[in-house]
Amino acid sequence: MMNLKQICLLIWCIGLSISAFSQNKDVKLPANWYNLDLLKDGYFGISTEKAYKELLGGKKPKEKVIVAVIDGGVDIKHEDLKDVLWVNKKEIPGNGIDDDANGYIDDINGWNFIGSEKGNLAYDNLEMTRIRRSLLPKYASTTNMTVLDSVQKEEFELYKKVTREFGKKYNEADQTFSVLTAINKVLDSVALINKKKIPSLEDIDRYVADSEEEEQVKKIIRSGAKESGSIEKFFKEIKDGYKQYDVMLRYNLNLDYDQRKELVGDDYANSKEHNYGNNDVAGPNAEHGSHVSGIIGANRTNGIGINGIANSVSIMAIRVVPEGDERDKDVANGIRYAVDNGARIINMSFGKGFKWDKQVVDEAVKYAGDRGVLLVHAAGNDNLDTDLEENYPNKFFDSPESIAYRKAHKKAEPKIPLLPVQGQMQNQNQGMSRNPGSGIIKPVPIDSAKFKLPHAGNWIEVGASAYADDGSLKASFSNYGKYMVDVFAPGFMIKSTVPGSKYEEFDGTSMASPVVSGLAAMILSYYPDLKPEQVRDIIIKSVTKIDHKVKYTNSRNESSRIAFSELCVSGGIVNAYNAMKIAESYSSK
Repeated sequence: MMNLKQICLLIWCIGLSISAFSQNKDVKLPANWYNLDLLKDGYFGISTEKAYKELLGGKKPKEKVIVAVIDGGVDIKHEDLKDVLWVNKKEIPGNGIDDDANGYIDDINGWNFIGSEKGNLAYDNLEMTRIRRSLLPKYASTTNMTVLDSVQKEEFELYKKVTREFGKKYNEADQTFSVLTAINKVLDSVALINKKKIPSLEDIDRYVADSEEEEQVKKIIRSGAKESGSIEKFFKEIKDGYKQYDVMLRYNLNLDYDQRKELVGDDYANSKEHNYGNNDVAGPNAEHGSHVSGIIGANRTNGIGINGIANSVSIMAIRVVPEGDERDKDVANGIRYAVDNGARIINMSFGKGFKWDKQVVDEAVKYAGDRGVLLVHAAGNDNLDTDLEENYPNKFFDSPESIAYRKAHKKAEPKIPLLPVQGQMQNQNQGMSRNPGSGIIKPVPIDSAKFKLPHAGNWIEVGASAYADDGSLKASFSNYGKYMVDVFAPGFMIKSTVPGSKYEEFDGTSMASPVVSGLAAMILSYYPDLKPEQVRDIIIKSVTKIDHKVKYTNSRNESSRIAFSELCVSGGIVNAYNAMKIAESYSSK
């Protein structure tokens, strides 16, 4: 049972959860609000339906655009996706032969780079865990006084950084899991007593708590249900959160867990290796990738489910993301597979705070750019300024110029007291944890010169927006960056496809990115001669500019208001109606 100190932590954690979704969820939105028009419908969508009705009514698409969804898997049997899937017509299904000689046997709808004949990799570590495991034997007993050569010094700095971040992440995960366990216990107890799957708020009120701590949990449940819009939504959020943090502690942050060799079987150290995996593009958990796919191109003509953005699209499913951090080798191979098999757009709704083999990803991004393929990437969900914070993959190359820049502008290591990580790091002092609100964080000036370093021109970075044209327009979880994030797009309470021919609402920049991928596919289907740099330019130029300030929490954890032009390059929300009008002018040049 929790003590009062833990209850305070519980209240603090739930407060964070609520503030992370500070937009009002106690609202019934149209299922396709992200396709609607602000002036006509009152929701800050991207005017997809307006564009189809007023601009494209008498036109037919000139091309079916292949969009590769590099993700955690796609349900290829979903009622709203099965008719819009990419099909490799050069391959004969199920004959066990690589008919098209592309190195992948029976790749009918795409490829899975994190599986083999032995099965699929469902879980993996975070990148920081993998890096720490790799460097721990070498630097566990190293101190700042140890004599090291230049390469070792760089490795040791990385080791110290991942150790601090690992310690912080582990402690936060352990504490949050305890909180979720307490809430889960009360919800399950009340449900059992009342013989229901999900208890009502009246059931919660009638429940006689057996301690002061449980009484506090009851209050949190009532508050959480109100913020979430219903007890049913809150119940699901708690169950999902419990599973997420269980996976994080059991797999993501577990230094002893590594099933890559057993379940994938590739030569992981060989970043040039391409031909491994299997053709199970759904994998063990296709929820995220299916949701992304539906936003891009769920069937608009079948009268069921939802309407995707693009009406002439084929979804190519490429699985590289487990429950954990994707690996750079797999991302690079996913990009190359998509390019080689005809994709014109690649959606990447994933990311991480550390890199391992950025060069192999950079080479794949260049490979895509040279062959006219647009990459669309989600900015991330940590409310971070990515002009300052590292986020991978990104459009900037690890070029000689960027390496020289980093060396010349190297940050000093922060002087932060170290605390042991609970559980895995007992009796070690490398881990750290910062108490919320402790210390004073000074704002870091941004040197805009670094954003002129070599980078990909075929890349769009996407933040997430909400439905109302007011101060809450920026989704409170969304990363941002005046230079790093190009545009914002709807990514809050987005209803789309999930496995089993079902539909659910998700939040995240993972949902905003496919809105932009769908828009890009819409543009290319009517104007197929446009180059990726032109499509990017059209999308940025055609945003609906935001002329009022929006709420956000800055790096000092202060609530403030800021001009939207400080959050992204374009200063606005993508708009399909405007984009199609501009695309027409580009195509006539």
